[in-house]
Parts: sequence; structure tokens; C-alpha cells
Amino acid sequence: MSLNLPKVSGKLSGISPLIIGGAVFNVQYNDDPASLPIKDLLLAGFKKGINAIDTSPYYGSSESLLGSALIQLVDEEKLITRDNYYICTKVGRIQLDEFDYSPEWIKKSITRSLRRLNTKYLDVVYLHDIEFVETEKIYTALKALMELKREGLIHYVGISGYPVNFLYHIATTVQSIPEIGPLDLVLSYCNMCLQNALLFDYYDKFMENTGIKLLNNGSILSMSLLRNQETRSFHPASETLKDCCDKLAKLLEKDYHVDLAELATRFAIRRWLKKEGKTVLGVSTLGELESAWDQYQLVLSKKLDTQDAKLIDISQSYLGGHMNETWQSGIDH
Repeated sequence: MSLNLPKVSGKLSGISPLIIGGAVFNVQYNDDPASLPIKDLLLAGFKKGINAIDTSPYYGSSESLLGSALIQLVDEEKLITRDNYYICTKVGRIQLDEFDYSPEWIKKSITRSLRRLNTKYLDVVYLHDIEFVETEKIYTALKALMELKREGLIHYVGISGYPVNFLYHIATTVQSIPEIGPLDLVLSYCNMCLQNALLFDYYDKFMENTGIKLLNNGSILSMSLLRNQETRSFHPASETLKDCCDKLAKLLEKDYHVDLAELATRFAIRRWLKKEGKTVLGVSTLGELESAWDQYQLVLSKKLDTQDAKLIDISQSYLGGHMNETWQSGIDH
């Protein structure tokens, strides 16, 4: 029986404040992604009003696993329809050190994503991690994506990556290229979190100077840096920053009985809601989804605003010189 969920508007503004992120459906974060309850996660999210999914071919089996779950929900169980949700994916990054921004690969990858995700169109496609590729190749790839947008296979085109200043530079300069023009949206990660709020500082510049309609924020726990558990081994942050965050987590737990991940989640969501951007959540289990949803509801209720303000001051003072610290990502442009 259909859940009778509301149809999405198709506009970027119709994307829910929270987005289910697919990067965790990958061996970098989980040893056996296929064993994760992805269908149940999507269904629980949809019931809560979370109407968008973010993924990428670079995330291993993520697209295929999400597509299988969507086939069950849409075609087999008929609980939802394609117009109940947005699909956001990416193109151009293949492996850790392998990129292909050629028009031929762009078209091939998009065709594959359509098949994997069981859809005739993609709501959003980002050019993935643009800082690793020469500027001219970025322009060439964006021209190819805009052509696919004109054909109707893609509804919105954007760029993603880590360095906020480079994302801003590209989003600004493409406006004057006739075959590209203004982008629709931009996604950055680890730059609007408890340890680093650079994306927040850039928000007004993006919205006023680039012509984009939406600026999205990913990895609010900074790829596992801001939690009680050990930071993932692949994390590119300095060892001193990792050590500082680990000690902060222990301090908050011991002296204030506060979980760093929950505090960091509330901080990022609260700050980003003020800017009307969307937040991508990386959740692998129903418990993690429920925890993130609970933090979101606490933010909306404003029940912990005063207490959190004190804890945030304590945390950011403890981080000290590590506040807004970044790491090298990509090539020199």
C-alpha cells in the first residue's frame, strides 16, 4: 500500500533540509555495505519528510545499493513513487587518484547512474571533487553536463569539492562562459562543522555573486573527526588536529556527559538552517538516523540552545588554533 507521501516540487528549494548521504554505503566506512539496512533507512527517512538522496559512483557500490532499495520501494512494494524524492549524484571521480572529466565519460557515467538508480532522470548531478582536475577540464565537463541538462536527463548541475575558495572561484567564473552559465548549486564538505565554519562565512558571497540557487553542506562530523570513536584511518587531517578532537570528545563525555557527535550535529544543523542550505547526513544504521533526527528536532525546538552555546564555546576554545584548520586537497591551480 502506498505511503501517499507528498510529491516533490522539482525545484531545488523543495529539497528537504536534511538529505540522506550515500558516502557511508562504501567500504571506506563499512566493511560490508551490502549488509546495511539501506531500504529501511530510506523508508524511515521518507516517512520523516527527508526527501533527497546524495550519492556518487566514487562511493563504491553506493549507487547500486541505493538503486536496489529504490526498486523494492517503488516497483515491488509500491510504497512510494519516483516523484516522492530527489536523487543527487556525481560524475568525474572514479578512484582515489583517477578522474575522467571527458565528455565521453560524462555521458557514459550518467547513463550508468540512471540505470543503477532505476530512474529516467537525475535531479542533481555534481562534477565531483573539482580541485583535483585542471581548470580547462572542469569547464569542458560542465559544458557536457549542461548539454545533458538541456536534453532533460539532468535537471540541475553543480560542482562539489573541499576547498571553499576554489569552489567559489569556479562558480564565479563559469557565469561568463556561454556554454555553461551560472551553476545551479554547490556542495562542500567538512567546512560547516564544529571545527570549521568557512562555508558559513562564504555563504553570502556565493548567493550574491555566483548565481547559484543552493549551497549544500556535507559531512557535518568532518568524515568521523567529530565523534567519540576513533577517526577513520583515511582522514587527511593533521595528527595534531585528530588528537585534539579525540581529547575534546573525552573531555565533553567526562565533564559534561555530552556526546561530541550529537553536539556537533546540532551545531552544524542549527547554523546551516539559518542560511537555508541543505545538510547531507551520513548514517549507516537506523539508530544513527534516529539520533541525527533527534538532534534536528532539538534544534527546531530550541530546547538546548542556551546549553549548547556554552558547550560550543568550551569546545571551540579547546580547539583553539585548530579552528578553521584545513588540509591539502587537490592540485595547485
